[in-house]
Amino acid sequence: MSREPFNLSHQLVFFQAPSVLMSIEKDINSVDEKEPKADDLRKVTAKTYEAEQRAAAHDLNKKESLSAYFTILAAGFGLISDGYQNNLMTMSNVIFKQLYPNDYTSNVSTRVSNSLLVGAVLGQIFVGLICDRVGRKVALVSTTLLIVIGAILGTAAHGAHGSAQGLFWFLTIARGITGVGVGGEYPASSTSASEAANETAQRNRGPVFIMVTNFVLSFGGPLAVSVFLIVLSAAGENHLETVWRVCFGIGILLPLTVFFFRLRMLSSKLYRKGAIKRRVPYGLVFKRYWRELIGTCGAWFLYDFVTFPNGVFSGTIISSVIHNGDIKATAEWQLLLGAIALPGVLVGAYLCNILGRRNTMMLGFSGYLLFGLIIGLAYDKITKIIPLFVIFYGLMQSVGNMGPGDMLGLTSSESYATPIRGTCYGLSAAIGKTGAAVGTQAFTPIQNNLGKRWTFIIAAICGVAGVLITYFCVPDMTGVDLADEDAKFMKYLADNGWEGEVGEDDEKGMLADHHVAEVGSAEI
Repeated sequence: MSREPFNLSHQLVFFQAPSVLMSIEKDINSVDEKEPKADDLRKVTAKTYEAEQRAAAHDLNKKESLSAYFTILAAGFGLISDGYQNNLMTMSNVIFKQLYPNDYTSNVSTRVSNSLLVGAVLGQIFVGLICDRVGRKVALVSTTLLIVIGAILGTAAHGAHGSAQGLFWFLTIARGITGVGVGGEYPASSTSASEAANETAQRNRGPVFIMVTNFVLSFGGPLAVSVFLIVLSAAGENHLETVWRVCFGIGILLPLTVFFFRLRMLSSKLYRKGAIKRRVPYGLVFKRYWRELIGTCGAWFLYDFVTFPNGVFSGTIISSVIHNGDIKATAEWQLLLGAIALPGVLVGAYLCNILGRRNTMMLGFSGYLLFGLIIGLAYDKITKIIPLFVIFYGLMQSVGNMGPGDMLGLTSSESYATPIRGTCYGLSAAIGKTGAAVGTQAFTPIQNNLGKRWTFIIAAICGVAGVLITYFCVPDMTGVDLADEDAKFMKYLADNGWEGEVGEDDEKGMLADHHVAEVGSAEI
């Protein structure tokens, strides 16, 4: 028998609510009294679990229904802070190049930008585990606090004795902390939003999920540039340090808007009924979902490899195309670029039920092939006409938003059962952010050694690979109730001899081997 993993629930419970802080010692001392023993738990078969899950999945009381709606809204407000943080360096890179032309080299720029990605990878993996093993609320409140702490440190960043290199190392650490929170938001917010949308609007789960996840993430780009333009107009181009610090400071306020609601939220009925917090059978999980993991992880790697460096360095690209390199003009073209990319999210939300998740994702990857080749092969001519270049560049990002941008989060939240949804979603997103880090690291060398056109040609190649991975490995869960996959997963576990605790609080039970249990059904 495998050793039970360390239970983090009492180590992280202080995140849940202020009132909990006063009773931590009491809870820890009485834990043995409160935790029911395995022999005392109600035993259920996979068949019984399926019947109960289907019956209760959409039967919400007033409090549960209200909590589900607030969970969906809070996911949107939480992820808009992620979108803001993801795009904060777009114009900050341009400012730092002007303020510190000798110190802010391409290596330093890449290091500061990649620190968010490294933190995000760690956050996605560990918070994904916390989501499933400890609880959705603990994960959500933790990520909110980390983003606030990282944003405060970034705003106050200074180098020792005014050292520019010290400043950039400080920013690297601060952005890394922010990145852990930003990365953790992906599995925490997305799994919660998906389950809440399944409970309240199952037929429209896809469009609702997209609007509170990828739409707000994508909106973070225009929002960050808009804030930059407002602050730049107020402070003036002679006070660029004030500009970037104020922009960083606004990133503190955004996650605080949802903090109170997250303290009050309830976990979804799917999670309360299906959580597996002990003896998680990861071997069986991989055996069942290996193809889906290749699909969501591989496609997300390719998407972030293309879209993240093109987002982070788009300000630098546009600045190089504008002959005088004017900061305000660069920001205005950047805002247009973000605005053009945004409608793609809405198109994807509209198509996800009509064409299906998989077909919509393949259509988006095909757009990378089309626009990547157009821009890459005609780069020298198209960059001489700035509006045309920005429009084609924006259209390439727009089809990315329509396809993999919308569908990757959606398919990653739908393809896996509730007990391991956060873990598999976090792993998929982490592999994606790894692709973003690799793409960001490779972006400058590709430009310097192969030429700027090749950043777009490589995007086209990634589009072809994305179509193939999506077609063969990504399942289409359009219209499928998440409770159905949960029931199939529990039956799969029972068929393979797994027995263990399922659910939490008053929904907790012991999943018994269904062959043995059905023989003694009178006792169950």
